[in-house]
Formats: sequence, structure tokens, C-alpha cells
Amino acid sequence: MAENLDATDWAILVEVQQDGRIALTELGRRVNLSPSATTERVRRLESMGVITGYHAGVDLEKVGFAVMAVVRLKFPGNRHEPLHRLLAERMEILECLRTTGDDCYTLKVAAASMRHLERLVGELAEFGSTTTSIVYSQPLPYRGPQRAPDA
Repeated sequence: MAENLDATDWAILVEVQQDGRIALTELGRRVNLSPSATTERVRRLESMGVITGYHAGVDLEKVGFAVMAVVRLKFPGNRHEPLHRLLAERMEILECLRTTGDDCYTLKVAAASMRHLERLVGELAEFGSTTTSIVYSQPLPYRGPQRAPDA
């Protein structure tokens, strides 16, 4: 897939990841394309599934979620559907990665307080053993890929 993307495609991806609301005319100016060529490129990237959506960044603390944590979950057995239902129901779980190694899942969670976090981790502990790390800060928020992978 990456071999189908040229330098201009990558320049577009960098720009829209930084500002998903950028006007197509401004995007075209930044990547040195006409507005129509820019529109065509963005639509192609969307239809290829490279651009999967546009999202707003939200300051968690300002909306009442002052505590962020990473929870690692060891999940015994192979019936994961009940956990997947909880993941869909609990909006405090921001991200979930299925991983290899000692832990089966790594979750990024946001809570309003330590008590809230304790209740959430308690719910997760019903599925297996958990290890929780409180996040002090986020020196590098998720930014998405900035260039093609090295071969």
C-alpha cells in the first residue's frame, strides 16, 4: 500500500493529521497543488482507506477527565466477547490494543477521579489480572505516520 503513495500524498497526510479541518484550497497551497487536484487526491486517499476519518482533539482535563492511565490486562481463556462488549459500553476506555507478551490487552483510559479509575479498573479486573500506570504527562500525543516506512 505505501508504494502507492507518493511524496505529495504523504505531504497531504501530514497536513490533514495536523488539521483535519484545513480548507482544500489552503491544503493545496501547502502541498503545491491546484484546488481540484487536491480534492481529487484527498478523495482518492479516502477511497483507498488511507484517510479513515477526521477527528477533533479534546482536552480531557477540561471536559472532566483529569486522570489518565494505561491499564494492562492479562485475559485468561479465549472468550473475549464479554470484554469487547465492555469496551463498547465504557466511554472512559479511549483506546484498546490487543498485544503479545504477558499482557493480552493494553488500554488507555480516562477517569474523572482516582475513585472513578478504581471502579473502572475493578470492572476490568473481572476479566483477568490488571496492572495500572498513571500518566503524568503526554510529551508526544498520537500524531500518526509522518512519512513512508523505511524498506
